[in-house]
Amino acid sequence: MNVSRGRTMVLYFRPPVLRSIVVLVLLFCPFTAAQAENVAPGAHWGAIDFPDRDRTVIAGFTVNRFTEFDRSRHRFNAIDQTAGFNFATFSWTDRIKALPGWSGNLTFGAGPTSESPSHNIQSFFHHATDQAVVPVDQTRGGGDFMVGGSLTRWSKLFSSRDTGFAGMGVAGGSLYQEVYGRIGVRHLSLAELAAWMLPGSEPELLNSVSRYVRFSAMGRYSRLFGGSAYPSDVITNQSYLGQASVSFADFGVGKDAVPRWQLEVVLTYDSGLFARTNTHMILRRFGSVALHFPYGTFEVWDDWVGSTDSGPTFGYRFMLNLLQLYPLFAGE
Repeated sequence: MNVSRGRTMVLYFRPPVLRSIVVLVLLFCPFTAAQAENVAPGAHWGAIDFPDRDRTVIAGFTVNRFTEFDRSRHRFNAIDQTAGFNFATFSWTDRIKALPGWSGNLTFGAGPTSESPSHNIQSFFHHATDQAVVPVDQTRGGGDFMVGGSLTRWSKLFSSRDTGFAGMGVAGGSLYQEVYGRIGVRHLSLAELAAWMLPGSEPELLNSVSRYVRFSAMGRYSRLFGGSAYPSDVITNQSYLGQASVSFADFGVGKDAVPRWQLEVVLTYDSGLFARTNTHMILRRFGSVALHFPYGTFEVWDDWVGSTDSGPTFGYRFMLNLLQLYPLFAGE
């Protein structure tokens, strides 16, 4: 059974498939960059968790890896399995017409849990950076899924655009269950912030910088409950998560337009999804880099900030915007 899964995963990386993806990306350079909310448990692995504001329909592939040991073979907690969660992912966000200023999201992910491809990719990066390979004993097999939904209220905070947000959501499935609330700012311009603080001022330098650099920040509080993969005795009952990001793009394309290309660098602080046997939270720190390109998103996250290589350590996703794909194949 494991051999069959391995062969299936290899199909994703065959040269003809890779060439097709590259061609699609090049064909859709005129379109704006696509974004989407990450499927759980991505937020607690270091994935970007800022909500979508406008209509988005996006699908792709998401991987999250949990390692039982670190490089020195120290056990993370009472969990005695390494797991690679390979999810086919779908995310849909839309504005709610009956509630002006509100947007809603539904995100779903499901797929086989196995060592491939996360083990091979993590080992490649460790070898390339001259790090020791993380040891693996028992591994989780079978399949897993997670479903999530959220409601977000947007406001023109410090700006003429919808930059401020506050909302709540739920996520649940075979891994764990979660109810959360979040508040923050998305793609804030320092020039607009300065103009709000000092009415009548015209900060030319900040205007020039803000055309290409924007900032985001978010605080997130969660109540957590156990699931099939991670029962209540190995996870904490609450979590505090903070994210801060810097985005690089040409934001001068219009008042509400989304840049065609965008590079985003994110730092995440999480008080911990997981707990030790004495219920103490296990603090995690992560780094994430996302390329929002015309027609999709590629993002990778890792615990390189915490340098632990145990527990939630690594993940990535590759997503394509179906709203841009459909007109092409429909001949429009």
